[in-house]
Amino acid sequence: MDQRRDALAAWARQCLQEMAGKGLPEGCVHTVSGDASFRRYFRIVLPAAPGSVEPHWQTLLQASRFILVDAPPAHEDCRRFVRVAQLFRAAGMQTPRVLRADFEQGFMLLEDFGDALYLPALQSASGVDALYGAAMQALIELQARGNGSDLPPYSRQLLRTELALFDHWFCERFLGLTLDAGERALLECTWTFLEDAALAQPQVCVHRDYHSRNLMILADDPARGPGVIDFQDAVFGPCTYDLVSLLRDCYIVWPDARVENWALQFRRLAVARGILPAGDASADAAFLRDFDLMGLQRHIKVIGIFCRLNLRDGKPRYMADVPLVIDYVLRVAARHPEMADFNHWFQNRVLPLAHPLLQAFALPESVA
Repeated sequence: MDQRRDALAAWARQCLQEMAGKGLPEGCVHTVSGDASFRRYFRIVLPAAPGSVEPHWQTLLQASRFILVDAPPAHEDCRRFVRVAQLFRAAGMQTPRVLRADFEQGFMLLEDFGDALYLPALQSASGVDALYGAAMQALIELQARGNGSDLPPYSRQLLRTELALFDHWFCERFLGLTLDAGERALLECTWTFLEDAALAQPQVCVHRDYHSRNLMILADDPARGPGVIDFQDAVFGPCTYDLVSLLRDCYIVWPDARVENWALQFRRLAVARGILPAGDASADAAFLRDFDLMGLQRHIKVIGIFCRLNLRDGKPRYMADVPLVIDYVLRVAARHPEMADFNHWFQNRVLPLAHPLLQAFALPESVA
């Protein structure tokens, strides 16, 4: 028996009754998904759109489908979710409307964006440029119009806390590697370099997980949108962070030349909106360097997060994506002399331990 699910469903039905008036059918509740946090998502589907609805709710309630969120207060902050949803929507980003929230119980009733994630469309190579164009334009609006003062800073301490996940969860816990003093000094030096690079960038509103599993195609129109979810950990931080999350996604990979073309397309848009300075002839190269180094911070962190999800939270499905993330790290690090010592250590000390362990999580080719 799932007591929280039952309580959430009863609460949501009561909310819908209050919005639509008496006589609203109860509807069926189905599991949609869990994610990398403690949140769970359900969908309530009404058998038919209500015929008589208060004008304020008319458009939304005609959909007959709504998302229910179970976010246990001990682990999740619904108030922050609502604040960021409103902040991003005010900046023009399409986040789901929060129809009702019970902060004490950790329940929310949301507008339903459907099931059309970016990832399957990208994997089918259908309208890829249109999808990325829309996603980058949404980022431009957020960076140009978003009120970053309402978000916590992406501080050096937070950047370091994230990078330290690699040390503990990947090196020590997953690989069983005891880091000696020299290795700890190497990581300290590398992390400081990446933190310095991130903090030197123009600072903007950052979604912090802006990728193909958190972006949705709305109304079957790739040029519209995207619908954006999983935004509650937003911060005020480096302008390339969300861009590298999007273009060097942990779940799909593109040729480097294509990624760089998209990144420079974004830079031109950012310059036009006053987010970035125009700069001289070297500005494109400097932007791509920032993009690379920000991606290294993100991907090194993600390796640690995926291992933590597996070892602490019992969610091993993310481990199949670790080899792709490692490949990103090694290929990008090889371009930057400041990363040479780290790259050499990773290839000679870490990879021989990692390869056999990661093979146990590899998906068969038919489902990869």
